[in-house]
Amino acid sequence: MSATPLVVSVPEAEYAQALADLDGLDVVVWDMEQPHPRGRDLRLAVMPYMTKLRLTEIVQGLDSLEVVQLQSAGYEQFVDELPDGVTLCNAAGVHDASTAELALTLTLASVRDIPEFLAAQERSHWEPLRLRTALADKRVLILGYGQIGRAIARRFAPFEVTLTAVASQARAGDELVPHVHGIGELGQLLPHHDVVVVIVPLTDATRGLMDAEMLGRMPDGALLVNVARGSVVDTGALVAECASGRLRAALDVTDPEPLPPEHPLWSTPGVIVTPHVGGATDAMRPRAMSLVRRQVEALLAGEPVDNVVAGPLSHPVR
Repeated sequence: MSATPLVVSVPEAEYAQALADLDGLDVVVWDMEQPHPRGRDLRLAVMPYMTKLRLTEIVQGLDSLEVVQLQSAGYEQFVDELPDGVTLCNAAGVHDASTAELALTLTLASVRDIPEFLAAQERSHWEPLRLRTALADKRVLILGYGQIGRAIARRFAPFEVTLTAVASQARAGDELVPHVHGIGELGQLLPHHDVVVVIVPLTDATRGLMDAEMLGRMPDGALLVNVARGSVVDTGALVAECASGRLRAALDVTDPEPLPPEHPLWSTPGVIVTPHVGGATDAMRPRAMSLVRRQVEALLAGEPVDNVVAGPLSHPVR
């Protein structure tokens, strides 16, 4: 261990308390709104959750910075702003449970007509009994089969559905799906599924992936659930499909975001919108602090950090 303390910044005091027992560490609480008081010595910086801050503004004068740790799984907006020599780590694993939970919640809410019942409750109206849709026996396609995709599959499986997984490349399946299909098969798979859950990262390849053509391949009455990024779906095409009554949608993310008050998605029939809250639960904080602690311990020990998505530190730091 180096005799010089490892200088780390965290966005809140709770994170500093979680690191207080580690030797060889100098932790500074920094919200990144003001210049860092130990800028020249800072080696690891933890960014606030769901921040609108830009890396180009934050890293000014941080001459020793080696690692930027995000608290989100998504990282696409930061890659182009990453300085040479600095490693970017995302929060893979932190949001799996919460995001998967919301994906299932949105699906059940839409399939079981919960918005209709809530509207009736506001009118003190008892809806007449009629047969309604169930999730049981539905064919569910999970578009994106990384950690969160698998967490979603685990939560859907007990509901007696048929699961299909699609990833960037075809590969062998697991205990949940017999085979993972490649993205090139998506167009052929969509017509045979009742629910499509989108959880792909936003890249050049996935931007606008669910466009008018792909949405048009979904069968009548199908549900699109987006817990990924709004730009993966063509918003105009989705509004048109839902306004016609052909498709439903349940969206935790939108394009644009935040969704302006006058945007048609708010009032389009069959659409549920939640304000990008998939990972923002009380299950997130302890997982995020555990990840930060692992990263700090790795740097202290000269070992590789986890969750590297860009930059050079895939090897030990000495």
